[in-house]
Amino acid sequence: MKVSSVRDELESNASVVKEFILSILEGEPKELYHASAHYIMSGGKRLRPFMVVKSCEMFGGNSKKALPAAAAVEMIHNFSLVHDDIMDNDDIRHSVKTVHKYYGTPLAILSGDILFSKAFQLLAINSRKAGLSEKSICDMIARLSAACIQVCEGQATDVNMASNKTFSSESQYIAMIGKKTAALFEVSCALGVLSATDPSTRDVENLSSFGRNIGIAFQLIDDLIGIIGDPKVTGKAVGNDIREGKKTYPILLALNNAKGENRNKILKVFGSKNASSVDLEEVVKIISIIGIDRLVRNAAKAHIDRAIKSIECYEKSDAKEALESSASFIVERSL
Repeated sequence: MKVSSVRDELESNASVVKEFILSILEGEPKELYHASAHYIMSGGKRLRPFMVVKSCEMFGGNSKKALPAAAAVEMIHNFSLVHDDIMDNDDIRHSVKTVHKYYGTPLAILSGDILFSKAFQLLAINSRKAGLSEKSICDMIARLSAACIQVCEGQATDVNMASNKTFSSESQYIAMIGKKTAALFEVSCALGVLSATDPSTRDVENLSSFGRNIGIAFQLIDDLIGIIGDPKVTGKAVGNDIREGKKTYPILLALNNAKGENRNKILKVFGSKNASSVDLEEVVKIISIIGIDRLVRNAAKAHIDRAIKSIECYEKSDAKEALESSASFIVERSL
């Protein structure tokens, strides 16, 4: 399957998940539910629910069975985005005002809480309606709650790393994003398998490994885009993560590989919110020249290779091919 075909499938699946979630996010006061639906309405790739559906189909299930889990994962993801944006005091997400900037911080916090609570409610109730066993539903709820704990732990570790004067090692950074980002990809694939009929423990663990490595690769590329991404596409200023002083893997690599004056120029603008656009553009150019793009994509590809290896024992199918193609999409993307 070509990457362009994966994009089409992603868009189709995203539309179905979006409409399902919007049908769930109803209640009073209406403004609270409008706030909780703010990012759902604004778009997004919705890779995680795609992983749920394709993992389910790979083991004989269908999108109807997978939809409650797919929607629950996306709602948890959006809950984390709302709270992340509050912590970072960001202004824009998905080319729209962040929830707390549009609705105010108190309502934004509550909208995140609604997304979190509704996710588990629909997973329990709608999975039963879709014909899943009580055992599978209990396992799914346990795994999703464990993933939420990991996301919180990863976020807290990220905050601590940002406040630390020294840079963390590569292994420490991978461990952090393994919780903050990859945990939700991992559980997406696990829930997909559990949504199918009579999954084995081995199948759940194999697809969990696939999801974890996909999630790490995704965050590595996301970090890269935060530095060299096109502002017209990302909606953020060039070199935004450098200006914000985010200690991401590409920046760690840049400081380890840059020499002399080039390294000094990077350090000069790192964490300097008043850095000029000219200085930032020069630093981005330096980072490009020393090959950080290639190094990060190679690191991401290594995790993609591990992901592919974890499912190579299964027979060829459209669902398996879609998962493999989504891996290529993640490494090649520029947004």
